[in-house]
Amino acid sequence: MNKKTRKRLVILVFLLPSICGFIFFQVFPIVYSFILSLTDWDVLSKANFLGFENYKKIFGSEEFWRVLINTLYYIVLYIPLMIIASLSLSMLLNIKTRFTGVFRTIFYIPVLSSCVAAAMLWRWLLSPYYGPINSILGVVGLQGPSWLYDKVWAMPGIVLASVWKDMGFFGLIFLAGLQGINPTYYEVASIDGARRWQKFRHITIPLISPTMFFVLIMAIINSFQLFPQVMVMTKGGPHGSTQVMMERIYNYAFTYYKMGYATALSWVLFCFILVVTLVQWKMQRKWVHYES
Repeated sequence: MNKKTRKRLVILVFLLPSICGFIFFQVFPIVYSFILSLTDWDVLSKANFLGFENYKKIFGSEEFWRVLINTLYYIVLYIPLMIIASLSLSMLLNIKTRFTGVFRTIFYIPVLSSCVAAAMLWRWLLSPYYGPINSILGVVGLQGPSWLYDKVWAMPGIVLASVWKDMGFFGLIFLAGLQGINPTYYEVASIDGARRWQKFRHITIPLISPTMFFVLIMAIINSFQLFPQVMVMTKGGPHGSTQVMMERIYNYAFTYYKMGYATALSWVLFCFILVVTLVQWKMQRKWVHYES
């Protein structure tokens, strides 16, 4: 055995625990879940092989398309509002003041809080009976909606809770992008007479586009996996208006014990996320600008 082969064997021995862990805790569950999605298994009895019947049933059901529309509706509301809120927050926190560190800590507190606790808080805030939001609207002469008890307003209520919970995290990422911009660009623009909006449009936005691309991908992936807010605030109601993919997967698996069907739904969700991410990756060339 030569020295080169011995060196490779030593490396393999050191990597073996990680490789075994990766196979048993990553690869095997993924493969097994796909096999499980081809069966009809209720946990208590033996699994029956169905082939692709679960997938045919999913795409042939009205419930799946309604749930998918609800999920996309949430994404359409959540993404623009979250980007505007987190970017605005990051620009405010980028201003150097005496208490900048304190403000950054305060705005990051929702990120550290439990998703369930945040959902419970917003369930109280949006209550049509004793919630402070409707009370404030009443003071200014506006009739507050029923929020989580109304088919029209339930999803916007969940979006508000999600934006409040996430904007500190994404705002911190945007803040890092803003602080990476060379101040010379703004100084030159000021000499040329550029206004604040022009600086924001022609300097800030292009230079933080890689950061925005990352935020967009992470936010969309998180949106497809929306779960705690729905389960705590509405449980999928009213009348199924807030039923989303993860909520259906959970209920089919742990309420109806249709593990095969739930696993098939998980794979469909994975495929949707994969396709959307790949499309975003391809389209980044048109609007993401990397400094050379």
